[in-house]
Amino acid sequence: MLYNLLYPLSDQFGPLNLFRYLTFRTGGAVVTALLISFLLGPRLIRWLKKKQGEGQPIRTDGPETHLKKKGTPTMGGLMILVAVIVSTLLWTDLTNAYTWIVLMVIVGFGMVGFGDDYLKLTKRNTKGLPGKLKLVAQVSVATLAAVLVVELTAEPMSTGIAIPFFKGVLIQLGWFFVPFAVFVMVGASNAVNLTDGLDGLAIVPVMIASSCFGLIAYLAGNAIFANYLQINHVPGSGELAVLCGALVGASLGFLWFNAPPAMVFMGDTGSLSMGGALGSISVVTKHEMVLAIIGGLFVLETVSVIVQVASFKLTGKRVFRMAPLHHHFEKKGWAESTVVIRFWIIASILALIGLSTLKLR
Repeated sequence: MLYNLLYPLSDQFGPLNLFRYLTFRTGGAVVTALLISFLLGPRLIRWLKKKQGEGQPIRTDGPETHLKKKGTPTMGGLMILVAVIVSTLLWTDLTNAYTWIVLMVIVGFGMVGFGDDYLKLTKRNTKGLPGKLKLVAQVSVATLAAVLVVELTAEPMSTGIAIPFFKGVLIQLGWFFVPFAVFVMVGASNAVNLTDGLDGLAIVPVMIASSCFGLIAYLAGNAIFANYLQINHVPGSGELAVLCGALVGASLGFLWFNAPPAMVFMGDTGSLSMGGALGSISVVTKHEMVLAIIGGLFVLETVSVIVQVASFKLTGKRVFRMAPLHHHFEKKGWAESTVVIRFWIIASILALIGLSTLKLR
């Protein structure tokens, strides 16, 4: 909004030319989202405690140390959603269609997560929305987003998949690209959701991935940088750097209240929406495969659940003491803070590997 209102006046007042630069507006989005989180957080937490009473239901079959978290409110993802949406609308170019598509995914997945959290609280169990209904809602939002991305993106990139480490390779899927993009968005959303099981565990890897994709969006949207790095140039995608900046700022702000011992949990409201945001940004920038590397921690957590379920159904035996993977290490005796910090380190290493794909071609 500020770009659309103030940049046209730069001829009359030179300093307003700053709004032309993505780097300036991205920094503004980071700071704005951070301030919104700091200002909104205490009020939201008090309101959630008042409304929720006993807080998020705690799994009785989980690690025993989690029982002490009883009474901690959930739906803290509302703080993230408000901070991201407001700061993005304030600093982005409102005529950019890609931004609106990603915001649609964030809001749509956030509504699904809100419904899930609400049912968990009102019914006092850990199940929430029926799995099939939850999946249908996510697929519906993601399908609309994927179709819009295909329509907006120029050929041949609109239905192509770029392969990391190989320059100029673009595998054409035709309209099969739509289900692929849906899989990426829904998969990323649920992967972040599975990772959100310990205080601060999911939010820092999300912040790391958002920072990486802010850089990727900026480079992919700039013809000169894209040509130099030999990545696919997607005109207009650079504006998503502002949204990624808002995600980073909102994540930092939320971490202030989610750091151990957490004052609030993000709930599905936050985890589903942020995962969906990362998935949709990767689809727009043609870095879907790179998301699997940068977000490798989320992939590991998801694979651990799949392996655990498959092994138990086929053989009656469990591979891990408990899934997702972070619970396995808790069951082995690792302190929660140890698991969280070591997983942050893994997320950082994977992010560096993912970013290396921009140059190693």
